[in-house]
Amino acid sequence: MLNKVIKLLMSRASTITLLILFQMAFLMGMIHYLSDMFLPIYILLQIMSIIVTVWLVSQQDNPAYKMTWVIMILSLPVFGGLFYLLWGNKRLPRSMKDKLRRHDSLTDRVASDPSLLPQLWQEDPALAAQAHYIASTSGYSLWEDTAVKFYPLGDDSFPDMLEALESAERFIFMEFFIINFGTLWDSILEILVRKAQSGVRVMLMYDDMGTIQYLPRHYDQTLRELGLEVTVFNPYRPHLNMAMNNRDHRKIVVVDGNIGFCGGANISDEYINQHERFGHWKDTGVRISGRGVWSLTAMFLSLWGFENDIIIPNPEDFAPNRSFATDGLVQPFDDTPLDRRSLGKDIYLNMISRATRYLYITTPYLILDHEMVRALVRSAESGVDVRIIVPHIPDKWYVHAVSRTHYARLVAAGVRVYEYLPGFIHAKQIVSDDKIAVVGTTNMDYRSFYLHYECGIVFYNSSMCATVRDDILATLNTCCEITTEEVASIPWTERVVAAIIKMFEPLL
Repeated sequence: MLNKVIKLLMSRASTITLLILFQMAFLMGMIHYLSDMFLPIYILLQIMSIIVTVWLVSQQDNPAYKMTWVIMILSLPVFGGLFYLLWGNKRLPRSMKDKLRRHDSLTDRVASDPSLLPQLWQEDPALAAQAHYIASTSGYSLWEDTAVKFYPLGDDSFPDMLEALESAERFIFMEFFIINFGTLWDSILEILVRKAQSGVRVMLMYDDMGTIQYLPRHYDQTLRELGLEVTVFNPYRPHLNMAMNNRDHRKIVVVDGNIGFCGGANISDEYINQHERFGHWKDTGVRISGRGVWSLTAMFLSLWGFENDIIIPNPEDFAPNRSFATDGLVQPFDDTPLDRRSLGKDIYLNMISRATRYLYITTPYLILDHEMVRALVRSAESGVDVRIIVPHIPDKWYVHAVSRTHYARLVAAGVRVYEYLPGFIHAKQIVSDDKIAVVGTTNMDYRSFYLHYECGIVFYNSSMCATVRDDILATLNTCCEITTEEVASIPWTERVVAAIIKMFEPLL
């Protein structure tokens, strides 16, 4: 135990965090000293906090997010306004705006058949409205000529992924939030190195915060020496700025432009149940083959170019060159924290509000704002069969405690909430009325909806809808349903702690 504590304290994450805390303490100390010594400075900081509060309330951010910061500013009137400007303000600096302009999305080069959306309008206006909104917001269009395959477990998806990597002849793109040493990464790395040595272009991007506790410092340089092109997304540095919260939570694999994988699983042995952390780990993913992969390719290249501040030359060289039998329509999409939109959340809200028969959801976290709770309650009270599966064994006790604070309101309205008894369900999926389904990386929490880079694939009138539905129904057999009696039996100590944490829910 002592060795683990020492290792944690000596880690790069702890060192950087301590440096950030030192900066915060130094800043607070200086402000406190100056405000005590010079009354005008104290008055100026008080006035600034008032101005920031008024300005914050006038913004179009999520009300819960604004309320959290208002509470913090009012609780710390001398420091609160400054803290918000440093960490809470989502307004992009001019340098970031200029960078975004230099790296416009590649979506204008990946336009699909323009007749698909009008056809969908004729078949189902509600689905077409969703597709139109996603296309207009993210720029990613509908696709046909695309085959699909669903994986109910990470155990199932990675053998196919390894086979796809072995088949690579031109290039491999991989993007993950977490990479950890183990059987899975060893198998993947062996293939990547061998393929790179044979002339296949291998580009790997991973999030620094996601991997900081698993990979050694400068591991990216080790991989480059093995022949891989590597980008570490948003390196965790001792900077007092909001950008450190914007993590790359996406999971994308593209092989030769013709095969693409997306889903909730990262590269670590617990995702394939080779290493047990929180009981049985259930994750889901999908593989698409054909023209629709072009959108996943564009997502990867766009973020790679943005992070490295380079222009990707001739992106059309990475376009798919094979088509497959169409299984409904597919629409990959991504969600960025830099556009002041919440596409992932909007997709969920649209599906919830338009469901007429059933709506099934799986999510590892249930950190909901008032708008999302009202949508779920309204749907259930309208007679829609709404069911949500969350973990029984949590990976973060405090997040699970806050998730449970929503049970009473949901269950009372007729939403059926279940906990996955074998362990931790990490799958992020939603399906409705056998017409539309989404499988991707977006959790039902503030971080996924507002702070992280996320992605997913929407399926319209596809066999994938029934497949996702059946997977969720089968999973219910290993779940316990939360009843009003169980909600009432939650210990009062947990309720108190959760209520306190809940005040900072948008920051979890």
